[in-house]
Parts: sequence; structure tokens; C-alpha cells
Amino acid sequence: MILEMKVPSPGESITEVEIAQWLVKDGDYVEKDQAVAEVDSDKATLELPAEVSGTIILKAEEGDAVNVGEVVCTIDTEGKPTKSVKSKSEIKEIDVSQEVKVDTKNYATGSPSPAAKKIISEKNLDISSIKGSGRDGRITKSDVDKAKPSMGTPPSSGVRKSQSKKMSLLRRKVAERLVSAKNETAMLTTFNEADLSSIFKIRKEHKEDFISKHDVSLGFMSFFTKAVVRALKMFPDVNSMIDGDNQIIYDYCDISVAVSGPKGLMVPVVRNAENLSFSQIETEIKRLAVAARDGKITVDDMTGGTFTISNGGVFGSMLSTPIINPPQSAILGMHNIIERPIAVEGKIEIRPMMYLALSYDHRIIDGKESVGFLVAVKEGLEDPINLLMDNNLEKSLEL
Repeated sequence: MILEMKVPSPGESITEVEIAQWLVKDGDYVEKDQAVAEVDSDKATLELPAEVSGTIILKAEEGDAVNVGEVVCTIDTEGKPTKSVKSKSEIKEIDVSQEVKVDTKNYATGSPSPAAKKIISEKNLDISSIKGSGRDGRITKSDVDKAKPSMGTPPSSGVRKSQSKKMSLLRRKVAERLVSAKNETAMLTTFNEADLSSIFKIRKEHKEDFISKHDVSLGFMSFFTKAVVRALKMFPDVNSMIDGDNQIIYDYCDISVAVSGPKGLMVPVVRNAENLSFSQIETEIKRLAVAARDGKITVDDMTGGTFTISNGGVFGSMLSTPIINPPQSAILGMHNIIERPIAVEGKIEIRPMMYLALSYDHRIIDGKESVGFLVAVKEGLEDPINLLMDNNLEKSLEL
């Protein structure tokens, strides 16, 4: 029986996908549920699993744009798995050929002797202009001594290549949205810095207990998410977006987390972050990061979001102006943590400091709200036990 495999719908409003990569070859035998292709939508990269076992025939090329519901391959269920097994004599012959190396080098007409070759290199001589007087036309040291140095011959700069490859549908869509955000919003960025000494102390003292209890690390993202949720409740305009002539303000916090995947930047969503504990936030972020890394992120994981956190610090960024993730109105940029000298109660101390950047749409968020929001985030990070944990650290970390 021949089964036609059609492109399933990755999600609502998506009508077209692109064949990013075939994971099998035409005529291969595939097992049921085996991933046979990666397809790009404008929101995520998804795997296409084989619906049955059998021999696959490909009906589309890599890079082709295909409509949802279109046939991209067929599977012949009568097909049988094939195994390529080499005989012992073949294996032995291959092993011997790998072990024995025969030097078939000879001196053909015009080849230089070792001494001549050294002089040619030192004097940058044109070997094609030297006539060999040695046996079989071999170029000797005497031939090279008589040759005139070549003038004006530039040194070789090595192999110079370039490559052109088509951007994935996901990458093209991300580019389109970023340009749209720059062109269609009144984007402005405000900056601050945070002393992360208290968070460092909490993590140092409770990191091992947290891992053993929850099977996930106590990272920085849970503290930042908690600090952002607190600040969003204080400044609800930051947790809003424009819809035509209306401003939509959300009473929930769906926090988009920018992560780097093999296909580029992805922004999955931690939903209802205001209701999650530290361990739940860390667990969900780990799940989303692993899914993005392995190319298993879903459209549902990427849909929605009311505010975005982008952590460029993991790549070493000191400071940046993050671009708003439309249709959201603001994004918080985290950066690398560096020990710097700061004034504390009239004394110079070395503290782990991080620069913070908030980019926002000035059409609905004023300077007062943007600066106040960022200050609230800073306060939460610098005094997490009182402001993020209700003065009960063990209960908040569920230790």
C-alpha cells in the first residue's frame, strides 16, 4: 500500500511551511514515527514523523515552500529494510589497504629538487619560467641560481571562497518582525544597573539543596522573572500592547524568554509566571530551552507573550539596546555579570554588577513608567528575600 504523507497544520493561521531539511534519502526504509524531515513555519521549526514503516519516496526538495495539506512524500508499506553487510574478505582487504601506504612519488619533468624548492620559495621565483637541466628535466639548484627573481608578483593570499544560502522561513520572519518593530514603534531604551550580591549569596548557600529537591538548577532567570512580574504589577502600562486605537492591558504575565536555537533566535513563553514558584519557573525555562536546542519547540510554545526577557549576558554582552518583540511594548535586556568597584556607604567595595536595559514603545509607555519599572526590577534583584520571597526564603524555594 502507498501512503501519502501530507503537511500537517503546525498551528492556527499558518498555511505554508518550508522544507528545511530531509533527514532521510529517497528510497530509504523508514520506521513508523521516525523523523523524516524538518519543516520551518514562520514561528517554529518542527519535525515531520513517518506515519507508517516502509520505503519513502520524496516529493519535494529542500527549500521548497509547500502548503498545509500538500503531499511531500509517499511511503510504500510493502517495502522491506535493507542492510548493507560486507563480507569478511572485503573487510580484511579494506583493513590491509588502510595499513599499507605505498609511496608512489616520482620526479616528473619540471619538478624541483629539495634544495631548489627551498630557494624558489625564499626568492619568490616563478617555477614555470625555470627550465630544468637535470635528469628527466628535473630543476636543480644550479638552474634556480641562474633564474631571475620575478618582479611584481603578489604573494598568494590563499583560497578565497564565498557561499550563498537561502535563509530559513523562520529566520526571514524574525528579520521581518525586527525591522517592523524598528520602523513602526517609537522605541526608546533606558538603562540601569543591579548589584547581584544577594542573589549570589542565596544561590551559593542553597543551590545544592535546590537541585536535590527539584532536579533543576537555581539560576538567575527565576529571580529576573519574579522581579519583572513584581514590576509589571506596579506599572501595568509596561504589560500592554497597542491594538489599533486601543491599548490592551493584561492582568496576567506571560513572559517570553529569548533563547538561541540552531535555527536562530526563538522566543518561547512562560505562561502565567505570576502564579509560578522559583522551581516551576526554572523547570519551565529548562524545558523550553531544551526543546529549542533540539528543534522540538512547538508553535503553542511560541505563541503569545506580554513581555520579553533577553539574556545576552550568556554570550558575554556588556550592554545592548534590545529590540521590542511585537506586538509587545517592552523588553528587558540582561547582560554579563562583572565584578566592579562601587561605592557602598562611603566605601569602595567589589560587587557582582549587571547592566540592565529596558527598550519600550514610547507611544504608550512614558518615561516615568519606564524608569520606574526598571528601578522596581533593580530593587527586586538587590533585595530578593524581602521583595520577591515575602521574607521567607525556604518557603519560596520550597526547601
